[in-house]
Amino acid sequence: MNNNRPIGIFDSGIGGTSIWREIHQLLPNEKTIYLADSKNAPYGQKSKQEIIALSMKNTDYLLKMDCKLIVVACNTATTNAIQELRAKYNVPFIGIEPAIKPAANNSKTQTIGILATKGTLNSELFNKTTEMFQDTKIIEQIGHGLVPLIENGQINSPEMTQLLQDYLTPMIAANIDYLVLGCSHYPYLIPQIKKILPPHIHIIDSGEAVAKQTQHILTEKVGLSTDKPSVPLFYTNSNPDVLAEILAYQYPVETIDF
Repeated sequence: MNNNRPIGIFDSGIGGTSIWREIHQLLPNEKTIYLADSKNAPYGQKSKQEIIALSMKNTDYLLKMDCKLIVVACNTATTNAIQELRAKYNVPFIGIEPAIKPAANNSKTQTIGILATKGTLNSELFNKTTEMFQDTKIIEQIGHGLVPLIENGQINSPEMTQLLQDYLTPMIAANIDYLVLGCSHYPYLIPQIKKILPPHIHIIDSGEAVAKQTQHILTEKVGLSTDKPSVPLFYTNSNPDVLAEILAYQYPVETIDF
C-alpha cells in the first residue's frame, strides 16, 4: 500500500522537533510538515478547552495541506485533546505520552521521577496511566518556566541550570533511578540534565516509541511513501530564528499566521 501524501506534525512550539527527528530518521522517504504553534506556547498552563481548541486549529491547518496522518508531538495536547481529535476527524492520530511504563517496569528502586508540564500531570489520561503502577513511587515535578526558556533560545542559560537543579535535586534525594521526560521540548535539555543527575539514573523520552508507532500505523493502515526523500517543511507563527537554530539551519523555516 503506497501513499505519498505528507505526515503532519504539530506542537506548541519547537519541542516537537525532537519527535520529528526520530520519525525522519526512521522514515526518511516520508514527506513531513511541521507546525510550531509558538505564538500560543506553552500549552501546559492553559485550560483543557483551550488546549482542545488549539489542537483542532492545528489539525485543520495540516489537513488543508493534505496530510495522511497527524502526530500530536506535544504531551499536553495528547493527554488533554487526542480523544476529541480522534472523535472529530477521519484521519489517524499518533499521540505522545510520558514513558511511565518502561521506567516503572525497569526501576530497581521502585522510584521514578517525571518532569512534565502542569497540563500533562493534571490530565485524566496521565492519572489513569499512573494508577496502573501502584507499586512504584512516582515523583512528579511541573517544569515551570522550562518551555519559555527553550522557546527563547536559552537552553544553556544560568536560569535554566538553576531551574533544573531546583527540580531534579529532590528527585535525586528520593532515590529515583529513572527520569521520564514528559514534554517533547525537554529532550533538548538532556545535556544539561546529565550534568546534574548521577550517572546511574536513566533518562527516558518518548521519541523513538512515537516513530515506531508512526511506522506501524503507516504500514498497516495508511500506506508508506515510495517517493525519494524530500525537504521537510517547517512552519511557525512566531519568531522563526529559534526554530531554525534548533534545526541547525539545515532546513528553511517559513512564518505563517495560523
